[in-house]
Amino acid sequence: MIQGTASDVGKSVLCTALCRIFANDGYQVAPFKSQNMALNSYITQDGGEIGRAQGVQAEAAKIEATTDMNPILLKPKGEMVSEVILHGKHYANMDAMSYRENFVETVMPEVRASLKRLAQQYDVLVLEGAGSPAEINLKNRDIANMRMAHETDAAVILVADIERGGVFASLIGTLMLLDDAERARVKGIIINKFRGMKELLDSGIEWLENYTNIPVLGVIPYIDVQIEAEDSMALSSLRLKKPLASEFDIDVAVIRLPHISNFTDLDPLFEEPGVGVRFVSSIRELKKPDVIIIPGTKNTVEDFLWLQETGIMQGILQLQHTEVQIVGICGGYQMLGETLRDEQAIEGKGGTYLALGLLPIETTFIQEKQTVQVTGISCTGHEISGYEIHLGRSEARVPVQPFIEFADGRTDGVYTEKIIGTYVHGIFQNRAFTRHYFNKIRDNKGLPIVSTEILSDFERREQAYEMLDQHVRTHLNMTKIYELLALERTS
Repeated sequence: MIQGTASDVGKSVLCTALCRIFANDGYQVAPFKSQNMALNSYITQDGGEIGRAQGVQAEAAKIEATTDMNPILLKPKGEMVSEVILHGKHYANMDAMSYRENFVETVMPEVRASLKRLAQQYDVLVLEGAGSPAEINLKNRDIANMRMAHETDAAVILVADIERGGVFASLIGTLMLLDDAERARVKGIIINKFRGMKELLDSGIEWLENYTNIPVLGVIPYIDVQIEAEDSMALSSLRLKKPLASEFDIDVAVIRLPHISNFTDLDPLFEEPGVGVRFVSSIRELKKPDVIIIPGTKNTVEDFLWLQETGIMQGILQLQHTEVQIVGICGGYQMLGETLRDEQAIEGKGGTYLALGLLPIETTFIQEKQTVQVTGISCTGHEISGYEIHLGRSEARVPVQPFIEFADGRTDGVYTEKIIGTYVHGIFQNRAFTRHYFNKIRDNKGLPIVSTEILSDFERREQAYEMLDQHVRTHLNMTKIYELLALERTS
């Protein structure tokens, strides 16, 4: 089990690496996280919704993701309320107190059943913790960290992020706040995201091992591997992937909605040649981009009202008379329409709202959630695969050009000369479509066209998993890892 001294220390990526390492070494391996709070989710083949990290880890393990790998998913909706998803399906919207006091214990049999099914199918389970195991005020209801280690008799490896500073204090402090039984479960330490000369760290590692009597199993150098993120802490680091500079030929402004979700939709844009991506939270920041993207959100109505309050809505309406291209995905697509009907108060306080009015659609929010993987052909002639995850149903008032026709004959979205609206997440992960989309903008701006010979997203992810395997394997004591698992090392 991988646990961390804090959020965003690299637990998910290390679990992904271990899943690929064990799979490449010939073992049947599966990921598991009992309870996940994530803004980015993953849709399984049977339409279940789990944390994106477990979906990615399953792919790294070369298996299909199932809801057993993340039986409880919490999706923040705002005001201390989260949507609770149990075994891939909507269960309820709960405030934090109700969840901790009334739900956690009643759901433990479901968690144990998931673990049992996975244990029967796989040689190795790679468990991921959540945040820190040493949150004193939460420990009595924490089912994501040490309780899971006890339930599975797992060896715990504690991970700390040296990049944020205070690595020794965070490790010692975490261990001091564990009780004796918990501390006994920690069999190793990983120092993650290291930059610099390891020789300068050796004396500190020697002191740490002597003080804690726990071996440091690896110092993992920082690597910018393209693995999808799952929470808002990772979102802030997206700004660092490319600097905010004027040298980019194409300027993409992404509206930084307060309840932004599934922002992994944006990942491919950071790799598109000559494209600069920046996040916009005010009318002052909007300026005059080539492309405006309104991404997905956990609360379309509240985020649309925020668009109005910030003046960004008015800015978008002014820019639509220029050459700007606009893309709305899921909640962003709903905002591009004429009307948002929330009579059942699913998204907020209820009522009907006039939206941006850029597309002739009307959206009605209903209780039934659509979660499904989809494939189809875009109106540009490109194969599209992705997933839907939304509560609203949108209908066009007049005949429109659909953006996608699915394999089953259904259609989705609206396509015009300057606007794309779609419920499908992951459209930019379809790299041939993305290259075509930006080449059209390049052509309109008199810029050179970029080659359409491009790796698929699956090929890119496979390269990332293999690179991660070699990187982590090189710097981690895999002999000790296999000893902890009581398994024979095959390579």
